[in-house]
Amino acid sequence: MAPAPPPEVSYAWVTFDGQGIRGSGADGAADRAAGRRVTIDDPVRIASVSKLVVALGVMRLAEQGRLDLDEDVSVKLGWRLRNPAFPDRRITLRLLLSHRSSIRDQGDNYVIPLGQTVEAMLVDPASFDGEHAPGTFFRYSNLNFPVIASVMERASGERFDRLIDRLVLDPLGLDACFNWSTCSDAALARAVVLYEEDGSALRDDLKGKRPECLVLPAADGSCDLNSYVLGTNGALFSPQGGLRISARDLATVGQLLLNKGRHRGQLFLSPASIETMTLPAWRYDGTNGATDEGFYCAYGLGVQLLPVAGNGCRDDLFNGRSMVGHAGDAYRVRSGLWVDQRRGVGIAFLSANNGKDPPRGRTAYRAVEEWLAAKLD
Repeated sequence: MAPAPPPEVSYAWVTFDGQGIRGSGADGAADRAAGRRVTIDDPVRIASVSKLVVALGVMRLAEQGRLDLDEDVSVKLGWRLRNPAFPDRRITLRLLLSHRSSIRDQGDNYVIPLGQTVEAMLVDPASFDGEHAPGTFFRYSNLNFPVIASVMERASGERFDRLIDRLVLDPLGLDACFNWSTCSDAALARAVVLYEEDGSALRDDLKGKRPECLVLPAADGSCDLNSYVLGTNGALFSPQGGLRISARDLATVGQLLLNKGRHRGQLFLSPASIETMTLPAWRYDGTNGATDEGFYCAYGLGVQLLPVAGNGCRDDLFNGRSMVGHAGDAYRVRSGLWVDQRRGVGIAFLSANNGKDPPRGRTAYRAVEEWLAAKLD
């Protein structure tokens, strides 16, 4: 069994079934200066688990007939998106959501300031895998999600942060938000501060106030969102990882998956849409993807699936149990939302202040993730 995390690590976890919470726990500082302890109701920047929530929004728009998973996204974007090495291969939402688009991260090319555009970033051939055509190879890429958010904005006529609140967060009763845009004042007051190893604040030291600029400012330091043209820069509200959400609210998202698209008895998404998200769009066969040392071996639409046996896969976080969900890793946070669809249970967890290179576990996950995953009995 993985050892308990060191005292500087703050964590929260919630186990649940389709009806409600089964167990929970939390420890550590939410705000060291204020002496505030973390609880399961405190929002944290949850990192890449955000992608699963974005996928829910895409599926809702698809059910409304406003998006088509298999349409060339160039149609909605208003400009031609192509891998220059494969100019005849279209790129679709299905490929973007499953990281098979051939778009790739180059440093922080998915962080695009106000005043710049996704289109300009994707003019650079370095933003593409020149060896593998769209649809043929898995390569996890944060840059896929600014493209997805741009498509969502063009299809809806709404800014991404407000759209995802209307489509997903508000209907599920979540006091959550991307980049602190739509969270309540009460949630802002409970923000979990993320710290560097030297104790300095790394992110979200809000002191109860909404940030003056909700996005990465323009090159001149300005932050006038009134001039923003919808659909030109879906990176602004960090769809790849900028969701602030508590462990309790993250568990509500997990319950939606367990209940096949129903929330409190009401249909939020059809069972068919949940199945489309959670069935593997890609499974590693030894040659068809980059696994990140065995971390990624099967992926749906905005959803990881594990475990996969063989071929160097090291993704067995739950000791042989088949799980769907997503992991997160950014700004010293390690997080996860995982559900066991067969047994009808799941877990949402987060840990902050883990350091740049936290202790490794028996799998491709870190020891703190394995320790928290073991809370799901």
